[in-house]
Amino acid sequence: SSESEYSWSNFFEYLKARGLSGLKMVISDAHKALVKAIKETFLNVIWQRCQVHFLRNILSKAPKKNTEDFRTDIKALFKIQDINLARKMKEEIFSKYETEKKYQTSLNTLDEGFEDAFSYLSNGVIHSRLKSTNCLERLNEEVRRREKVVRIFPNEDSAIRLIGAILIDINEDWITSSKLYIKMK
Repeated sequence: SSESEYSWSNFFEYLKARGLSGLKMVISDAHKALVKAIKETFLNVIWQRCQVHFLRNILSKAPKKNTEDFRTDIKALFKIQDINLARKMKEEIFSKYETEKKYQTSLNTLDEGFEDAFSYLSNGVIHSRLKSTNCLERLNEEVRRREKVVRIFPNEDSAIRLIGAILIDINEDWITSSKLYIKMK
């Protein structure tokens, strides 16, 4: 009904009542009400800020013209898979650009959200697919693409059957792929 903390908390409690357990990490954008609800509902669970959304936030605050080097450096930072190297590169970026006023807002944004955006590295999780919500967004797009073909379902069960079949098919693709999608322990 809304994206308030109350709505998110109710939704998360509903999921827990349905059996959701064993959560280790939740990945989302930095919507304040959502983050607060996550941290209050799922105690001792890591919150990972979506790096893709965060990167867009940083770059949207930089001027468009004559900032290619800055944009390249920021994008390179988000490719690093070692928290200590990422922290070091962040400091190098600050040293390189902190005297230029046009980058101050971007650098402040980077500084404020850096640790949240690299949580997957600093807590020993280390899997590059766990740094953004992109895989989930892509999954939702695929379900939506196939659901649009049907358009009107005769009942709720038929929708669940179609969506379930789509998810089973995608899961089988992930399991049988030559690429390791997500390493589960």
